[in-house]
Amino acid sequence: MIAHLISIGNELLMGDTVNTNASWLGQFLYERGIQVSEVHTITDAPEQIKSTIQQALKGADLVISTGGLGPTLDDVTKKSIAELFGVDMRHEPRVEEHIKELFRRRNLPYSKSNQGQSLVPENAELLFNVSGTAPGMLFKEQNSLLVVLPGVPHEMKHLITTQVAPRLQEWGGLNVLETRYLKVAGIGESHLADYWLRDIEASLNEHTDLAFLPSTGQVRLRLTARGKSRDEARSRVEELCSKIQYQLGNLIYSNEKEGTLEGALGQILSQSGYRLATAESCTGGLMGHLLTETPGSSAYVQGGIIAYDNAVKMNELGVEARILEQKGAVSAEVALQMAKGVAERLGVDCGISSTGVAGPGGGSLDKPVGTVWLGFYTPEEHFAVRAEFSHSRSLNKKRSVITSFEILRRCLLNIEELPYNLQKVYPASSATMNQTQKGAADTSIRGDSLHS
Repeated sequence: MIAHLISIGNELLMGDTVNTNASWLGQFLYERGIQVSEVHTITDAPEQIKSTIQQALKGADLVISTGGLGPTLDDVTKKSIAELFGVDMRHEPRVEEHIKELFRRRNLPYSKSNQGQSLVPENAELLFNVSGTAPGMLFKEQNSLLVVLPGVPHEMKHLITTQVAPRLQEWGGLNVLETRYLKVAGIGESHLADYWLRDIEASLNEHTDLAFLPSTGQVRLRLTARGKSRDEARSRVEELCSKIQYQLGNLIYSNEKEGTLEGALGQILSQSGYRLATAESCTGGLMGHLLTETPGSSAYVQGGIIAYDNAVKMNELGVEARILEQKGAVSAEVALQMAKGVAERLGVDCGISSTGVAGPGGGSLDKPVGTVWLGFYTPEEHFAVRAEFSHSRSLNKKRSVITSFEILRRCLLNIEELPYNLQKVYPASSATMNQTQKGAADTSIRGDSLHS
């Protein structure tokens, strides 16, 4: 079944009201196997209402309009639809009595404008609205269904769930749909599609879908399968899910829609018995904030130090003054000393650090805006990585945190490959540092290679 959505109201086009109805309806229909192919937002002009509905009925099995059913003169949806179908209006006594009762309970006067809400086009099937004064309507025209609903979100949702959905089921328009979510971080959307999941994408059919939903430093994979029964849909989506999990392995940090990277990292820290401390300069406390958003994070988060000024880096974290003078605050050496310093001073197993040029100003030729050094100290390793992100201060902070969490997560799981092919830089005194690692100090990742 193909659906078109029509949102009616000047206030939507002017920005006075955010159109949440369309997004909610899109998700509601998608979860029931109905594809929304078009969404229209139009004015309260009668001719535009009529032409948009008429065109939608030609191209869709289901048309849903919201808005324009109120009691004032600018609410012209019902009248426009009656004119479109060439019918008169009929009076619905049950609706009128319902409205009068609502007004009585609220101690409000009942006016002629309110009485007009009890009129509906003659060819409409009434969708009684117990949540408000404007009834919904259903029309069967041109082999399609037209559903006309009030624009008040809670009234629209009530009518859809209690009255429209059962009618769609009777009409044979609903499939059973099952959805799964898998989440990865540190892999760009295009790289994930081209190098990891190309064969799986090629194997999809009319019963299965795979969507890539990128956000800052992360990609959420939405797996969908349709079937005539719940078991059939579930079997198909679980087969697809198993293929992707086999392909990506531990690169998947969550298989839950609401799962977070910081929550996944916390689970690994808890399982290993490690505690974590943060030393933040350019991220300004965002690491600690996100880590402690997860309930129960006190089991693995010890604390953190926001070392924005160099004096704090020296006095609280033990960063050497000569290193700051010779290398600058944005350097591998400082990131390394910050990560080790916070772990030792707070008495924990793991420390992570951030120091960089967040922007929009303050960059140089060798350290442009977006340059960030991230430091890591664990029982097994002590290293830093350099990344180059963007000119956006807020994006640089968030990307730094996401990248640091994913690097630490992979290290604790013994995954060799780092996000975006970043390279580890070890302390100069480390016996494990070879020529390749020494050269890695010049290796960076450009912001235009990231997907957000």
